[in-house]
Amino acid sequence: METVRVRQGQSPVILAFPHTGTDVPEDIARGLNDNGHLLADTDWHIDRLYDGLLPEATTVQATFHRYVIDANRDPAGTSLYPGQNTTGLVPTTDFDGRAIWRESEAPSAEDIRQRLALFHAPYHAALSAEIARVKALHGIAILYDCHSIRSHIPFLFEGRLPDFNIGTDTGRTCAAEIEDSMARHCVAALGYTSVRNGRFKGGWTTRHYGRPDHNVHAVQMELAQSTYLETEAPPWTLSQTKATRLRGVLADVLTALHQLVLEMKPHG
Repeated sequence: METVRVRQGQSPVILAFPHTGTDVPEDIARGLNDNGHLLADTDWHIDRLYDGLLPEATTVQATFHRYVIDANRDPAGTSLYPGQNTTGLVPTTDFDGRAIWRESEAPSAEDIRQRLALFHAPYHAALSAEIARVKALHGIAILYDCHSIRSHIPFLFEGRLPDFNIGTDTGRTCAAEIEDSMARHCVAALGYTSVRNGRFKGGWTTRHYGRPDHNVHAVQMELAQSTYLETEAPPWTLSQTKATRLRGVLADVLTALHQLVLEMKPHG
């Protein structure tokens, strides 16, 4: 099974897709219950939304589903949001708090260890290699972690999620001008709502790789799925009208980041 797909580009921008994969090996799939087999917590169609918006960007995409193991969680199992409901390295529930594994089939510590080696580690090895390659080209790199989630999930947050959720671990993972650029374009997009470091402040990927003092910047963009799906329910059909409009905003965000980071390149 191919674990990760990489498309190399020459831009300082790297697009990462940890949650668009839907592959579940047969031996793992047998342990999922009917609810788990829905794969409901997929970042549906996000790779299609970003496709071609910044042609020179590098892309790194996990092929495996987050129920196999979550590529955006700390391999040590540490919670991203202590004290808040969330899902772990290998989730036991979906985003609504409902079990996804058959009784007595929840992954063991040994299962998790194996999945770290077979899935999580290869994805991050590929991502690390591309960050190093891009930084060698430009002296600087920006990792843009691409995500989406339903706009209403009471188990995880109250009310309705804003359309654009920018996460930088409260400014720790990137230079201020990068966060400001993203925020300006999101705020200027008519008909959309946005927030910086709201419920989603950036996952493990953003926090692990974002080292502005070493010229590696990282941001997370969490999109509300209501901005591009017909409905936030099976079969999670892409709305061409919504997606076309949203792609225009995302293209502006990425193009501005590309230009900004090129201007930030170290000299000498």
